[in-house]
Amino acid sequence: MENFTNETIDTTQLPRFEYVPYTPLHSAYWKVLLINIGVLMLVCAIGVGVFFFNAPEWAGYETKVVGGLLILFSLILFFARLGFSKKGFAFRTHDVLFRQGIIATNTMVIPYNRIQHVALHEGIVSRLFGLAKIEIFTAGGSASDLEIPGIKKEHAENIKQLLMGKIQKEL
Repeated sequence: MENFTNETIDTTQLPRFEYVPYTPLHSAYWKVLLINIGVLMLVCAIGVGVFFFNAPEWAGYETKVVGGLLILFSLILFFARLGFSKKGFAFRTHDVLFRQGIIATNTMVIPYNRIQHVALHEGIVSRLFGLAKIEIFTAGGSASDLEIPGIKKEHAENIKQLLMGKIQKEL
């Protein structure tokens, strides 16, 4: 019978993910976000216009509603820009990291041995700028556990091949 040991780990000597150099999202992804927000603004503007055209009892409130929408979309743009600048990703020897967050920073760390499937997705607007999104799936879920948007398509394809190679080595 073997002697059982259960030694303490010095947690101060563990590698720190906070000090990893993160790769920012591609700068063209900001344009993708702007187009998506612009489409949202257009849909809202059309909806408000149709509402006021069909609701004469609301006449006189157009200025307040439009002003409110402008403030709302200004806030959306502000937080979208701030959030864009805070996102980043990194690939280490044993895991992938993705950092995001405006007020509180959220860092996801997924070990390669937990990855089941990797997908590359190109949205309509992203494709115009040659960008793609990597989706990483782990065991137990039907939705992706991690999505890294705003990566140049060629780089995203290389990342997918890297991850697929790591998955194959684990099997």
